[in-house]
Amino acid sequence: MNIHEYQAKELLAKFGVAVPAGHAAMSVDEAVAAAGKLPGPLYVVKAQIHAGGRGKGKFKELPADAKGGVRLTKSLDDVRAAATEMLGNTLVTVQTGEHGKQVNRLYVTDGADIAKEYYLSMLVDRATGRIAMVVSTEGGMDIEAVAHDTPEKIETITIDPAEGFMPHHGRAVAFALKLSGDLAKQAQKLAQQLYTAFLATDMSMLEVNPLVETVDGKLLVLDAKVSFDSNALFRHKDILELRDETEEDPAEVEASKHDLAYIKLDGDIGCMVNGAGLAMATMDIIKLNGAFPANFLDVGGGASKEKVTEAFKIILSDPAVKGILVNIFGGIMRCDIIAEGIIAAAKEVNLSVPLVVRLEGTNVEQGKAILGNSGLPIVAADDLGDAARKIVAEVKQAA
Repeated sequence: MNIHEYQAKELLAKFGVAVPAGHAAMSVDEAVAAAGKLPGPLYVVKAQIHAGGRGKGKFKELPADAKGGVRLTKSLDDVRAAATEMLGNTLVTVQTGEHGKQVNRLYVTDGADIAKEYYLSMLVDRATGRIAMVVSTEGGMDIEAVAHDTPEKIETITIDPAEGFMPHHGRAVAFALKLSGDLAKQAQKLAQQLYTAFLATDMSMLEVNPLVETVDGKLLVLDAKVSFDSNALFRHKDILELRDETEEDPAEVEASKHDLAYIKLDGDIGCMVNGAGLAMATMDIIKLNGAFPANFLDVGGGASKEKVTEAFKIILSDPAVKGILVNIFGGIMRCDIIAEGIIAAAKEVNLSVPLVVRLEGTNVEQGKAILGNSGLPIVAADDLGDAARKIVAEVKQAA
């Protein structure tokens, strides 16, 4: 789960992290009022969407030479003008894709006199089972270019959760950022605070870009991007309340309500599979046969007939879907239950696209019999390769 920048900064501030003063705004008047609470004379008006690259982004509804989603303003009138242009318009960045995201929230912060920009992020390194703290002296909007062109300017410090954050980790961060004296001490303290916040809230990613050194010698988190491990949110009801469903795909939101793991993709063959690994293999074999999956959908190990029906509805809510491949290996999941769910769903949604089903495992013969006696135009498959070939052929024939 992702949260907005202003929410991330409010959360980090609870762990002692130094952030600029700022206030969220949902309207133009609220944005002006937020600026009025700040000392000024420089105010920063930031579009709040779940995507990076806002500063270089462009609004669809504004002229090509209009400013992006991060504006520096020097008066309350300038704040009003910036907020009026941003709110309700669609911001397109390198991370949103061409469709962009509508800006419904703003964050008005106090300006900072910047002497130097740095980069610092944290994530879970699954290869080592450790927390990776990634730092660079080259912070700012072009960090992707730095990673591509000069990777030697990026350093990674790994922290064993069993050992925890130690003083030498803080010193390594300060050294990597080429800081000394009081700034080095600030960097060590900040790294400790960020690590504590990362573990305490079950973050999966924390990115501070830029981390700035001000002209008066202070380290300040100027921007923050945070994602949480969705599987751990049951432990953090307060964080779950920060979720902004308007920033998510409606089908993915609906899927989460039924405990379905769904991610929309760009293809035209819908997939319903039990188990993440099998789902990945199913998508791969569809591509090997010359087509592209329309989604990742894992119904889990113990799906009910009702859950399967909802999964079908979500797949068919995507107008790009031209066919559906169901691939079930029955372990905990019984094939006869899946078959009943498939039939119920096909009847309820008035299925009008080709459907190929491959069943294997517990009660597979009963499941196949149920499908065969349904009277519905369901194409049975013997194995995964056969299923992929058949759904690709069915979609091409129907086109």
